[in-house]
Amino acid sequence: MSNQFGHVAVLYGGLSAEREVSLKSGQEIYQALIKEGVDVSLIDVGKNIVQQLQDAKPIDIAFIALHGRGGEDGTLQALLEFMEIPYTGSGVMASAFAMDKYRSKLLWQGLGLPTPVFQLFQKSQQTTELSPKVAFPCVLKPAKEGSSIGITKVNTAEDFPAALATALQFDDDVLAEPWITGAEFTVAILNERALPPIELKTDRTFYDYEAKYIANDTQYICPCNLSSRKQHELKKLALEAFESLGCKGWGRVDVMQDQAGDFWVLEVNTVPGMTDHSLVPMAAKEDGYSFSKLVLEILATAQAQ
Repeated sequence: MSNQFGHVAVLYGGLSAEREVSLKSGQEIYQALIKEGVDVSLIDVGKNIVQQLQDAKPIDIAFIALHGRGGEDGTLQALLEFMEIPYTGSGVMASAFAMDKYRSKLLWQGLGLPTPVFQLFQKSQQTTELSPKVAFPCVLKPAKEGSSIGITKVNTAEDFPAALATALQFDDDVLAEPWITGAEFTVAILNERALPPIELKTDRTFYDYEAKYIANDTQYICPCNLSSRKQHELKKLALEAFESLGCKGWGRVDVMQDQAGDFWVLEVNTVPGMTDHSLVPMAAKEDGYSFSKLVLEILATAQAQ
């Protein structure tokens, strides 16, 4: 089986704010492929990625393990298509859409999928006044950033300008959404199928970068405690949100449940983390996949596209 893929290059690292997470993801994937006897190499993606790909041993499949800009936003996917190198995950358009939370939400609103109302703030504008449709408490998030980088919960108008300035450090576009009090879930997608949902619990204000990658007391509840009916509803919503953006192969959808029991789609991740703290491997394990089997399954999706 290992020979069916030819030479696989794991593209990791990169130049985004999520570089450190990507380095861990790439190493985990690389070690799994080594264990499975796949002919694999690692490429730490730099500014000279075109030259790096040209200098590498001929690549039959690129396993994209880059998070954030330059790896998850469609630009690398476009380069690989020009170079006729098959790759894992979503294509150019879907990657660009999913990376942009603002445009994802516009599309979901148009389709009638539930996503929190929002207000867009742009660096080029001077507006710092929050719309009544959002109101406090709210959450500010860079529109095109991952791993909860630059996200702040804002409780009062006095704290808003500083939080907005923080978010604008990471992107020219910033979204404000109402703060949803309730349970947070994530749903991994693999081969057009939603895997068992995971409920996330943390003592921190929300499931931020610290809770995701550093803290050891974050609780991951899988199988979650939702009824079968609500799990079905959540998985169906996650798959609809994923496919509506044109996403393929694998990914992850983050969803909140409010106190009335209703679900709200927050975002889609087209290259989720694959570290020992990561959620896709956790959901896949509940579904019967070892980490190595999961990596091979993702790799096979590249051949199927």
